[in-house]
Amino acid sequence: MCAASAVLASSASASAGEPQSEPNLRLVEHPVRTFHRALEIGALQVRYKTLLERAEKYDAKPRKHLLDERVATAAELRHGAKRLRERIAKARRAERREKRLEERAATGAAPATEAGEEIPAGTAPSSTLESIAACESGGDPSAVNPAGYYGKYQFDMGTWQSVGGSGNPAAASEAEQDYRAQLLYERSGASPWPVCGG
Repeated sequence: MCAASAVLASSASASAGEPQSEPNLRLVEHPVRTFHRALEIGALQVRYKTLLERAEKYDAKPRKHLLDERVATAAELRHGAKRLRERIAKARRAERREKRLEERAATGAAPATEAGEEIPAGTAPSSTLESIAACESGGDPSAVNPAGYYGKYQFDMGTWQSVGGSGNPAAASEAEQDYRAQLLYERSGASPWPVCGG
């Protein structure tokens, strides 16, 4: 049966009172648009993958990402790339801050901030740490409490190790104790010192 016969047969059945099904029409996108969209998504995927690798370098790669399971849309890839850039920037700031704190621990000097950089909200002013130390141990880096607290900031061994310390905190240099206390303050605020930090 030719196409014209099929149309005539279809109209004949419609006029006979039989229910007619609606034609199944498919909208087809113009090939040029499809090609440009594919190029855009490909470029976004490459950019996203590059940012993902950079995030992995800074140990800021998310557990789940857009290249894991499925093909993402252009909007999802743009948003995902923006989130990755934010994660990388945050990891870089933390890395620079830790480097300055390490320099301070090594030299005993106050860390310098980069031009235009704000002091992070979790950073304790030296006066805050000094008052915590004065309250906890009288400022004595070799202080030992028989209950299992050591050094200027009265670290317990688990907390000391959680901020990268090794050995007995009371045996560490005062600069290292200051550095580890600063790291702890950045992570948890004054809560590790419930009596002296408030």
